[in-house]
Amino acid sequence: MLAATVSAFAQAASAPSSPAKKELVRKVLQLQQQAIEGTAQALVEQPAARLLQQAGMALQTRVPAEKREEVAKAIQADAKKFADEVMPLMRERAVGLGPTTIGPLLEERFTEDELKQLAGWLESPVVRRYQQLAPEMEKALSEKLIGDTRATIEPKLQALQQSIGQRLGAPGAPADAASGKKTIPPAPKASAAKK
Repeated sequence: MLAATVSAFAQAASAPSSPAKKELVRKVLQLQQQAIEGTAQALVEQPAARLLQQAGMALQTRVPAEKREEVAKAIQADAKKFADEVMPLMRERAVGLGPTTIGPLLEERFTEDELKQLAGWLESPVVRRYQQLAPEMEKALSEKLIGDTRATIEPKLQALQQSIGQRLGAPGAPADAASGKKTIPPAPKASAAKK
C-alpha cells in the first residue's frame, strides 16, 4: 500500500502542469516583478553600500582633511556610475530568471486553487499600497535605528576593526601606536574603488 501511495505521489509530482496553472504562475510572477527587481537592486546596493562605508572610514584616516570632501564626492560619483551601469542589467536578468527559478517552485508547491488565491491577494489594492510603502517604511526604520544606536555601535565597531587589524598585523593598529611607531596606512588604489 505504501508503494502505491509513493508511486501515485511521484506520478502527480512529475505530471506536467496544466496550461491554466502555468498561466497562473506567469501572472503571479508578473505581479511580483517589483519584488524580483527589488532583489536585484539589493544585490547591487548592498556591496556598494559596504564599500562606501569602508571608504568613509578610510577617508578619516588616509585623506587629509582639506581633501576629504573632494575625494568623497569622487567616490560617490564612482558608486553612482557603478549602480547606473549594473542596476538595469541586474533587474533585466532577475526578471528573466524568474520564470525558470521561481516559476517551478510555485508550480510544485501550490495547487491551481492556491495560485488563484495568491494572484487575487497580490492584485488587492491594499497589498499593492503596502508593497509600495515597504521601501519607505524600511528606510524610515533604518534611519531611526542607525540614528538611535550610532553612538553605542560605532565605538564597538571601531574596537572590532582595531582588534581585527591587530590580529592581521595591519599597520596603524593600536599595537603600533603603543610601540611609538608611526605608520600611515596605504592609500586605496584608484582601480579598486571603481570596480
